[in-house]
Amino acid sequence: MHLNKHRNMIILLIDIFILIMACTVLFYVFPQNSGAGSSHFIFLIPHLLLLIICETIPQYLCRNYNRLWRYAESIEFLLMLFSGFIGYIVFIILDHLLFERQLMILFSLTACSIYQLGMIILRLCYRHYQSVFSHKYKKRMKSRKDIITLAIIGAGEAGVKLYEVLSGNPDSKYNILFFIDDSVDKIGKRIRNIPVKGPISKLDKILSDCPVHEIIITIPKIPVSIQKEILDTCLKRKCRVQILPSTLDYLQNAGDNDLWKNIRDINIEELLGRDPIVLDNKEVESFIRHKTVMVTGGGGSIGSELCRQIAKANPKKLLIVDIYENNAYDIQQELKQLYQDKLNLKVEIASVSDKDKIYHLIEQYRPNIVFHAAAHKHVPLMEDCPEEAIKNNILGTYYMVLASEKYKVEKFILISTDKAVNPTSIMGASKRFCEMILQSRQKCSTEFAAVRFGNVLGSNGSVIPLFKKQIAMGGPVTITDKRIVRYFMTISEAVQLVLQAGAMASSSEIYVLDMGEPVKILDLAENMIRLSGYVPYKDIPIIEVGLRPGEKLYEELLMKSEELVATTNQKIFIERQKHISRLEINFKIKSLTSALNSHSPKKMKQMLKKAVSTYIDPEEVNTPIHQSSHENNITK
Repeated sequence: MHLNKHRNMIILLIDIFILIMACTVLFYVFPQNSGAGSSHFIFLIPHLLLLIICETIPQYLCRNYNRLWRYAESIEFLLMLFSGFIGYIVFIILDHLLFERQLMILFSLTACSIYQLGMIILRLCYRHYQSVFSHKYKKRMKSRKDIITLAIIGAGEAGVKLYEVLSGNPDSKYNILFFIDDSVDKIGKRIRNIPVKGPISKLDKILSDCPVHEIIITIPKIPVSIQKEILDTCLKRKCRVQILPSTLDYLQNAGDNDLWKNIRDINIEELLGRDPIVLDNKEVESFIRHKTVMVTGGGGSIGSELCRQIAKANPKKLLIVDIYENNAYDIQQELKQLYQDKLNLKVEIASVSDKDKIYHLIEQYRPNIVFHAAAHKHVPLMEDCPEEAIKNNILGTYYMVLASEKYKVEKFILISTDKAVNPTSIMGASKRFCEMILQSRQKCSTEFAAVRFGNVLGSNGSVIPLFKKQIAMGGPVTITDKRIVRYFMTISEAVQLVLQAGAMASSSEIYVLDMGEPVKILDLAENMIRLSGYVPYKDIPIIEVGLRPGEKLYEELLMKSEELVATTNQKIFIERQKHISRLEINFKIKSLTSALNSHSPKKMKQMLKKAVSTYIDPEEVNTPIHQSSHENNITK
């Protein structure tokens, strides 16, 4: 540690010693070439001091003594030579001006050349020493039981930098066997004495010939198709996969010693095997800019992300409404820290089921746009507490719609769910009724729209965080049914869809995102276990606990009987619904309120079934016949 602290000074003194020795040897071996005219060394001393000063200062100005030479490339060595050349030119000029008798150019040029050569040799020897030390370290590592054999995908700058950091870090347990790359110029060659194999398309054969415990991907912006190919092969070979995030940016901004600590596991979004969906931000920004925007449920998973993206679009005012003050406080503090006085932010603690408070808030703030994300969403809990689903989801939406109409809100966007399609649960039926409320508002000044999507990765209560916790605790991982399938999207995708729908909305429409193929929850659980470095059923058991109340095996995004209309965005579709009269909605609201006042869960469920014609018991769709039919449709 003491030597490392004074490393720069030690290197400087060694460089000066090389220059002194070069001049001394030349003076005594070739005295006639020095220009002294005699053999008195005292003549050389002032010239030597000037030469040391002239050569040292440019090296310092170019920060050549602050470089990690074990990682140096050609540019560092060229800069060192350039600094020495500048120093020599300055010396020649000053030597001519300060002294009557100058050193001969041949003498000084030869001395400086030897000096530069010595500096280069010194640094190359240091690099070789570090390389030898690294190989000795690797030999010691091979005798350890916890050694992790590793392959690095990507033999570019990031991959090589990662190799250097891992191989030189005493805390690293990695033994790097080879690189894998697609470049024909690199395949078959060696980098840092490590072989480069390839191409990536032959990863399966490479791993069969030379298996490894783990693979780290270091290719920036790797295409999803190639990444999925890598994942599939590694899952087959029971090889853990990790990735170096934002590789190039990180290498530029972070210290080398911290690089290896930032290697992360594959995100669950990357397991989906599809490109992220990106929508038109310009249209969204134009839609939000200089508007007063209200977000109910603004502290929740979707609501808070809505607030983040709305804040970026420069709204006139952002109003966050939430009944849970802790969540509201968290997003308030986050936005305040990011935007400070640049964002006009208001937070109100209120329940959407409080009719008087909702009317008061909309009258007071007069929002141009309302995003209604407040809702109870947990299926089993709402089966046990149907009154809360009716009060919060249905009546809360109804009050919001009435208040928005009265105070002439321009656009009202409801956050819906795929569970509203042919619902088998209280929660799903309540969200379908919310969509029906919007369908009854086709002829009014406020434009209403609903946005329907599947399961949101990482949201509160979703299956992914649960699986991660269970794996971290050593299992078991619990799934409700091995046949269950779900559509998935990221929070960012969901919010982009909501904002895009708001910009596009015109008349009581339901917007649906093309979410690709559904994912089997069992496959998801097995893949998460494998990518965490464990073997499913051996290291981490998977237990089937049975479907929860109100849960069905598969979700749908569209009402089968309705028409699907394309939009200007190929990822977004409109499901046009049949018109529902306001009188019908009002009558059903009164019936549900009456059932609510009865305090009978059975009566509430019966009334909700009457109100939502597509609401059926889960047993009717979870039969083997229905499931087989659904799987055939997926295959087709």
